[in-house]
Amino acid sequence: MHVTDAHVESHRLRLSGRHAVLEVSCPLPGVLRVRHAPVSSEIGFLHPVLPDKRSWAVVAEGGHALKVERDGERVRVTAEGASLEVDAEPGTWRFMDARGRELARCVDVSGDVQAEYPMSRHRARLTLRAPDGERYLGFGEKVGPLDKRGMHFTFWNTDVVPHHPDTDPLYQSIPFFVGLREGIAWGFFLDESWRSEVDVALADASRLAWESWGPELDCYLFAGPGPADVVRKYAALTGRPPLPPLWSLGAQQSRWGYENAQDIRGVIEGYRRRDLPLDCVYLDIDYMDGYKVWTWDNARYPDPAGLAREAAAQGVRLVPIIDPALKLEAGWSVYEDAKAREYLVRYDRGGVLVGEVWPRPAVFPDLTRPEVQRWWGGLHRDFVTMGMAGFWNDMNEPSCFAVQPDVGILTLTSERAEGMGKVEGKTLPYDARHGDKRHLEVHNVYALGMAKGAFEGLRELRPEARPFLLTRAGFAGIQRYSAVWTGDNSSHWTQLETSLPMLMGLGLAAVAHTGVDIPGFIGRANGELLVRWMQTGTFYPLMRNHAGKGTSPQEPWRFGEPYLTLARAALERRYRLLPTLYTLMHEASETGLAPLRPLLMEAPGDAEAVGAFDQFLFGRDLLVAPVVRPGQTKRLAYLPAGTWLEWPGLERTGEVREGGRHVIADGPLDTVPVWLRAGGVVALTRPAMHTTDANWKHLEWHVHAGPEVHGRLYEDAGDGYGESRLTALRGGVTDGVLRLERSETGTLARVRTEETVRVYGLKSVSQVTGARAHRFENGVLELQVAAGWTRLEVRGPGVP
Repeated sequence: MHVTDAHVESHRLRLSGRHAVLEVSCPLPGVLRVRHAPVSSEIGFLHPVLPDKRSWAVVAEGGHALKVERDGERVRVTAEGASLEVDAEPGTWRFMDARGRELARCVDVSGDVQAEYPMSRHRARLTLRAPDGERYLGFGEKVGPLDKRGMHFTFWNTDVVPHHPDTDPLYQSIPFFVGLREGIAWGFFLDESWRSEVDVALADASRLAWESWGPELDCYLFAGPGPADVVRKYAALTGRPPLPPLWSLGAQQSRWGYENAQDIRGVIEGYRRRDLPLDCVYLDIDYMDGYKVWTWDNARYPDPAGLAREAAAQGVRLVPIIDPALKLEAGWSVYEDAKAREYLVRYDRGGVLVGEVWPRPAVFPDLTRPEVQRWWGGLHRDFVTMGMAGFWNDMNEPSCFAVQPDVGILTLTSERAEGMGKVEGKTLPYDARHGDKRHLEVHNVYALGMAKGAFEGLRELRPEARPFLLTRAGFAGIQRYSAVWTGDNSSHWTQLETSLPMLMGLGLAAVAHTGVDIPGFIGRANGELLVRWMQTGTFYPLMRNHAGKGTSPQEPWRFGEPYLTLARAALERRYRLLPTLYTLMHEASETGLAPLRPLLMEAPGDAEAVGAFDQFLFGRDLLVAPVVRPGQTKRLAYLPAGTWLEWPGLERTGEVREGGRHVIADGPLDTVPVWLRAGGVVALTRPAMHTTDANWKHLEWHVHAGPEVHGRLYEDAGDGYGESRLTALRGGVTDGVLRLERSETGTLARVRTEETVRVYGLKSVSQVTGARAHRFENGVLELQVAAGWTRLEVRGPGVP
């Protein structure tokens, strides 16, 4: 780089040379933005001044003060919570935390530009040192174990049917990871929407190398020290997920193949007749008239509003699928309006791009532009009026089966341009035009724009209700608008197992509301796979059964007994768990921490915890190790440091075990292995056929006694933006006495008059103060308390 000029402002440093520019700023405490333009002199007109850059992902505004010092060929930038030391000659740097510990080191930055037609070819590269033993976690929706070291990924949203344990790329592009070395975490986010790739110490075991197909590398560096600290900062930068409506956390049923309103009525009746909880049914593409989005096939669905009312009477919401592609049909109002407003994606020559998806021919609204997003949001109006409760965004990579070719114009050499119409996967050509941008730059954010338009439109159309969106594709920041499912998986045991690190990877990027198709979208599941997947899915934030057209039906009763009974037990467990899940979703809306968490979130220095990719924490204190392989009735599980109570299925309790070791867990077909950490608190309610509100009429606190006890419960109407109440439990065991104190904030009135508190981990009890009644039996102390209780005290020589 060879720095020839340093421009220092209070909130920004710009170092520049003959060709390159590096800018440093601090958007948040402990976060540095390092904007590299390695070929600045060749791509702009104002070098060394960099043009303003629009970010699709970053929502944090403003900047924090910088302190800049220069010592010979080194420039040190210090901000709150982090610092960067730049080597002025090559333009490389070292990233350090507030204690001066080196977290990351850039060892090379380069780029090149090659003039081509119809658009120039860019490459920008950045290489980080990959020290021995450093783990690399996250990268969003990616395959593989938690630690992605030794893998290579492409960020290019791709429609894959089906995907496998080694498939890459997939539907989401989130170029963010958490580095972890000797228990200290840091984070890296590449804020580039262009197609990009990362080699995670595969080609060279000592290097982690990024390559963007754009002209810049806009990087954000996050100081820990823990993984949770990094995630919180990333969520503050890119946005925290909103609290979803309670009903979206209930059981969901879907199928591509519910062809008419009678099928929808039938599946709801099938659930209710068999006493199976259900809150939501999806409508796939068969509801549309000729696959035209925003229309209804009047023969199949003659009265959508009436159907929505019938479903609501059974406690069930309807969620239709919405695809972005519009049918090119003269006279159809949506197409004609989009064409008249010039809202459609175009060929390089300027004509409207024509392709094929479910409708043929199809055109594509340019959902990367704010004005098109606002128009798209308004198209939800009629469906909202009909009573559709949420919307399912699919095929939004965007998927395109075929593009009518544009052969291109002649170049200066009187030959057809070779770059015209290059397509990677089932999507649009690299050179397609989105306003003043090319598809190569905005492909990965197309779905983000679609979700933004829908979310903001729903906030205007139905301001009293929280929007619910489910999306297949997305980019960093998608958590602000939508839940995510992992696309078209298969009914294979390997996909059940790999769903866990995939969802944890999304969670590390603050994408909290996630799930996978249970028990697989393609293929044929058996009863054992259904049960095991539903037991695991009990703890997915989004629990949806979904299948593809042409596959065997897989509603829970299709597999006979004993599988139906076991599936019902899993659904009832889900509804018992809703107070805790809802509270964890509220926590995610405040911090970005997802309910489904890797063990390393609480044990970052434990190598065994990092390697435990087939088990997870549900919140902080509940450890789940589901059986994810066929024919197994036992499994090996790892318990990190601490004291853990066996609590299989959230029902009977077993042994108390010390952590820091592997254990053999019993897992017969009716059991999902679960442990509760000492000091942990879980709130449960009674099962129900569907959700109503989150002001729980029946509530049980389950407490594993320990030196410190912490628990919380968030309650409100389950939807909307009205009154709420946050209850906190604190206390612990000191000098042989267990003390619990309860406090609350908020104005939501309580609807229950009594609560139950169950305390585990006690050997004997001699005296209880603060309860209406109590019973101690088989090591479990059950207390009946007034709903407004504030203090409990338990004495006895057997209190630990």
